[in-house]
Formats: sequence, structure tokens, C-alpha cells
Amino acid sequence: MKEKILNRFIRYVKVNTKSDPNCECVPSTQVQFDLANMLKSELEELGLVNISLDEKCYLMATLPANTTKKAPVIGFISHLDTAPDFSGESVNPQVIENYQGGDIALGTSGDSITVADFPEILDYIGQTIVTTDGTTLLGADDKAGIAEIMEFLTYLNEHPEIEHGEIKVGFTPDEEIGRGADLFDVPNFGAEFAYTVDGGKIGEIEYETFNAAGAKIEIHGRNVHPGSAKGKLVSSIAIGEELNRMLPFNERPEYTEGYEGFYFLMHFDGTIEHTTLEYIIRDHSKEKFECRKATLSKIVAFLNEKYDNRLTLSMKDQYYNMAEMIKPHPHIYDLAVKAIKKAGIEPITKPVRGGTDGSKLSFMGLPTPNVFCGGHNGHGKYEFIPVESMVKAVEVLVNIANLAVEK
Repeated sequence: MKEKILNRFIRYVKVNTKSDPNCECVPSTQVQFDLANMLKSELEELGLVNISLDEKCYLMATLPANTTKKAPVIGFISHLDTAPDFSGESVNPQVIENYQGGDIALGTSGDSITVADFPEILDYIGQTIVTTDGTTLLGADDKAGIAEIMEFLTYLNEHPEIEHGEIKVGFTPDEEIGRGADLFDVPNFGAEFAYTVDGGKIGEIEYETFNAAGAKIEIHGRNVHPGSAKGKLVSSIAIGEELNRMLPFNERPEYTEGYEGFYFLMHFDGTIEHTTLEYIIRDHSKEKFECRKATLSKIVAFLNEKYDNRLTLSMKDQYYNMAEMIKPHPHIYDLAVKAIKKAGIEPITKPVRGGTDGSKLSFMGLPTPNVFCGGHNGHGKYEFIPVESMVKAVEVLVNIANLAVEK
């Protein structure tokens, strides 16, 4: 299986599927259909039924049950797109076989995955590691998840002695820009519960996410020649800098971990006349999340009073902590933990410090925790994945399907 899943993964990552947050259409980029159509053909070859690829680039299919025993209908979901903040075009992966430790040069780019910066690479000595060539991201987020789901389906087809109930698979567009679940047809999908296969090192199982909001602040200044500016010029840039300094300095992503929330300034663009700031606000605690939003609102109100109403704040909730919807169904989490242990892996339960389709899907009536796909350092040129982790991910999916059958 190792060689098969490696070849499959490399085939998928070479397809550019970068999403675009500045496009309001769905999908945000038509290139996502290139991979969706490839997968649709492969699902047909595998003999799955009820295969559908709609005009919004949501791909769904069903693997029928091979047992008459009682079993829940389980879904497995991954996303087609790669992150918009780094190049996903002309991906040229390099394969390091039997990694023996030390830094890994990324092609001829002059960059490296260093042990000093990424000590976790040493956990994979003796394994086969796939990296970038230093010029693009790799796309293991989430083409590793896609490859693992497809290899899982192939394995079940090749091993009919493994009992399983009805399996649903779904591939979504635009997850990286927070829209992956927006148009997901939960009733049509037909699963009782599901798992996203996305992100995270080997062994991780996650059912908690941030509560998330996005905020945009527009600041209007007044430009006057600096030689005669006293008492007249109002710099929107300076107001923006003042606003950012008023937020807690140690509550930024680079200073937080675990359950600690943050304010993250994603975009700052300004002139004297007009400045725009865009933040994302995150916290696992609903109470602290509301406090964070209130803090930003109070700062804007204070600056509006100070600078004669020159600031406009628009803030919108993006998703909520899916633990609220999954905790009432502990068997979903317990099943994944048993499947991971059966694969000889120690489960690692940790909160997701990011977004996932599972957040929205859980609130749409489809409880959907996340199981690992094995990738590290997504969204950039330092991304890598051990092939052995991908093989184990497939084993975990097979175990979930089989363990769910009533014994």
C-alpha cells in the first residue's frame, strides 16, 4: 500500500486547486473542478454508486454495505482546495526515502526544513518523507486526506471479507477560505455522522475547534500637506496602528497555544486618507470569544470618540466550537479512538487551532470530528508528510468502518 498511496498522493498534489478568498462565486476557482472530475472518474472505476458532482463542486458518492448486520451510515470528508496564501501551482514534490535525520534541503531553492526550526521531523527517522521543492506548498492539506479516503475505498473493494456498513464520501471546495460546508447538502449526503480526514500528525483525533469571527475596520483620515498639517491632518494609518497596539500584545497567534485564543491581524493596507484592517478572532471558550469581540468593539468606540467617528467596524461570526454538538454523541469519538488504538497508535486528543468543515457540518446536524491525515506545517513551503503516516491513516479508516459493524 505504501507505494500505491504515495503515487496517488503525488498525482493529486500536482493538480492546482488553490482557492480564492476574493471571489464570491462557488467554487471560488474553477481549477478545483480539475481534481473533482479526476476523483469522480476514479470513484466510478471503483464501482461506487450515487456519484454526484454538482455545479458548486461538491462531490459525493456511496460505497454500499457488504453486510446485513446493523451498522451506522458513516461519512468521510476531505477538501479539494489548497490555501490561497501560498502558491499551489506546479507543485514538484521531493521524496526522501529512509530519512536518517538532519536538515532536509528543499530542492535547489536554498531553503531547508531544519531540525532547529522543525524538531518534529526527527520523529520520522527511517521513514519516507515527502516535502516541497521550496517554491510551492505541498498540498497535503488536504490532498493527503483525499488520497487516504480513496485508498481506503480501494482497500475495502479489494478485501470483501472486511465487513462494513454503508459508507458515504464527500469532497468539498473552498474549505481553506471558510466556505467548505456552506452548501454541503447534509440530508442528501445521508450519513448519521462523519469524520473529516484533514491535517494533524499521526494519532490525532479532534472534536474541539475555535469559536471564530472575522472583523474589518475601515478608517477614514484627512490628508493635508505636511508643511501646513498642524491641527488639520488626520492619518488613518496612525489610527490603525494605535488600534492594533490597544489589543493585548501577548494574545497573538505567535504567543498562544492549546486552548489560548487570539486576535490576528491578517491584513493592514493604508494611506493617509483610508486604511483597512482585517482581523480574525478565535477562542475555544464561548464566553471568552464574546469578550474578545466586545473588546474590539470598545476599542473602536473609544477611537471614534477620540477621532470624531472616523472608524467603521463590521464583524461577523464564522463558525463555532463543534464540541458543543459532538459531546452529546460520545460514541463517535470513542469509535475513532478504538480504531486508532487498533492500528497500534496512541490517540492524541487536542483542540483544533484552526478551521475545519466539521465545525459547520456539526451545527448543520452532521456531527463531524476530525481524524489525522499525517501532514505537518500546512500552507507553506515547509510542509511535509511521512508516507507511513498516510498508510496508518488508511488503516484507521478501515478500522472505523469495520468496528462500527455490530458484532
